[in-house]
Amino acid sequence: MNELLLKGIMAFGHHLAAFSLFAALVYEWILIRKPFDLATAQSLLKTDQIYGLSAVAILLLGFARVFHFEKGADYYFHSLPFILKISLFALAGLISAYPTMIFLSWRKALKQQQLPQLSDSRLHLLRRIIQLELLALLAILLCAALMAKGVGYLG
Repeated sequence: MNELLLKGIMAFGHHLAAFSLFAALVYEWILIRKPFDLATAQSLLKTDQIYGLSAVAILLLGFARVFHFEKGADYYFHSLPFILKISLFALAGLISAYPTMIFLSWRKALKQQQLPQLSDSRLHLLRRIIQLELLALLAILLCAALMAKGVGYLG
């Protein structure tokens, strides 16, 4: 396969995963603001799975691009926006663990068609975490744009 075509396919896959992750998180934010019922809980669990799969795809495709298909690791690891982008992605991943654990804890109840227990304080915390994740993703987009233009390159 032509190297340029392969680079394009890898970039497309990386961007598709990124847009899927962003869409899933926006949908989680919409769902978590709705009245909490069985359908909402089921949708949150499914949407969070899409979010997680998208995150894994971003990491795999992104690092494949860094190490094999683009300018090389030396270039990227001398870019402040890239380092910040990876750091923000790691932060978003870490804080997303809490909602994921909550949503996964609902599986048994949802299998039995029962509404999981969710206190007002936990619901409020889930909303705040998802908002923080969205802010991190917006900052990642800014970093990507800066990185693409060579801003903050230390080489």
